[in-house]
Amino acid sequence: MTQILQFLFWAAVAVILFTYIVFPALIFIRGRLVRKPYAVADITPPVSMIIAAHNEAANIAAKLDNVLAMDYPREQFEVIVASDGSNDGTNEIVQGYADQNVRLLALPRQGKAPALDAGVAASRGEILVFSDANSMYHPQALRALARPFADPDVGGVAGNQVYTSKKSGSLSGDGEQSYWSFDRKLKQSQSKSGNAISATGAIYAIRRALFRGVPVGVTDDFAVSTDVIAQGKRLVFAPDAIAYEPVAGTGGVEFGRKTRVITRGLRGVLVVRRELLNPFRYGFYAFQLFSHKVLRRLVVFPLVLLLIVSPFLWNAGLIYQIATVAQLVFYGCALVGMLFHSSTLGRLKIFTIPFFFCMVNVASLIAAINLIRGHRIDFWEPQRQDRPVSAAPDAANSASTVSDRGQAISQ
Repeated sequence: MTQILQFLFWAAVAVILFTYIVFPALIFIRGRLVRKPYAVADITPPVSMIIAAHNEAANIAAKLDNVLAMDYPREQFEVIVASDGSNDGTNEIVQGYADQNVRLLALPRQGKAPALDAGVAASRGEILVFSDANSMYHPQALRALARPFADPDVGGVAGNQVYTSKKSGSLSGDGEQSYWSFDRKLKQSQSKSGNAISATGAIYAIRRALFRGVPVGVTDDFAVSTDVIAQGKRLVFAPDAIAYEPVAGTGGVEFGRKTRVITRGLRGVLVVRRELLNPFRYGFYAFQLFSHKVLRRLVVFPLVLLLIVSPFLWNAGLIYQIATVAQLVFYGCALVGMLFHSSTLGRLKIFTIPFFFCMVNVASLIAAINLIRGHRIDFWEPQRQDRPVSAAPDAANSASTVSDRGQAISQ
């Protein structure tokens, strides 16, 4: 019996170490050793920005003011707001921008995917830019997105989502910031040596000719951006194409969002884009996709297995005793962070990072159950904790964040 438990212990350890240490290390090493450069140029092709919005009256005016102030030729730029059954005044606000090349599509409530499809159908641009209603763009973001399209092999460009630096008072928000700092570096290494795995919905662009519609019940940014790769083109990361988003609000709201995103994300990989997992056709990208979008989201199972097995091996040696104590301390820190989230103590990184880690993995567990039972999430109500912030004040402050970009949790 002990031998079986030891096998389970080390198998769980191997999967966990590969997911969180070995895989990122391989990405960074490959990014240094394998270089696949692409051409860039200061081009300004016709761009259509598509914003799917449902009841975004609190955010949409600031969003439109932000994008209309960007440094991009106005005659080359249009904005389409696909309002998905909004009834809170969103439509009326958007109509006030009609004379500034902003078009409103007042649609019945049908979900984000059909809204995006309708927005693209109504657009005219050669490059399609997709954005969220609460993300604020850096003034140069559109130019940064456009530059890689100078290379005909580039079919899509993933932008750089940066969380605002103001204190959120939120454990999930602080943890999210730490995660994205690491994920941003991964994306850069992936892009240098081939393809970024996928884009974030806050800011990304694809060639119009490559848009084939948004599948229902999956994360739209993943499905649309990876379809570029499925059609034989590159998806690259543009670190200077910055979109600012407020950090997460309450842990409860963020937990629901994570569960929804991971449920839709797993379905996107395993149902809609499963052909991309074929290494004989997509090479190293298939390995990246499986490790980052499947294995990382299912690592909760070896984590649970390790927690269950370790105490039963207490008498089998010091390593098992250390593993048991280490897990108890780690999960204890997460519990402290959750219980004392409103205090200075609870917002220390020693507590916020374990809390965020546990929250994401519990959300992954529920998402895996949703996938197994065939539960699909097509509709939800946006729950914004903060009004969008202006990009201008943070542009200077974020210089240190993105200055090493010349060297992101996800979906």
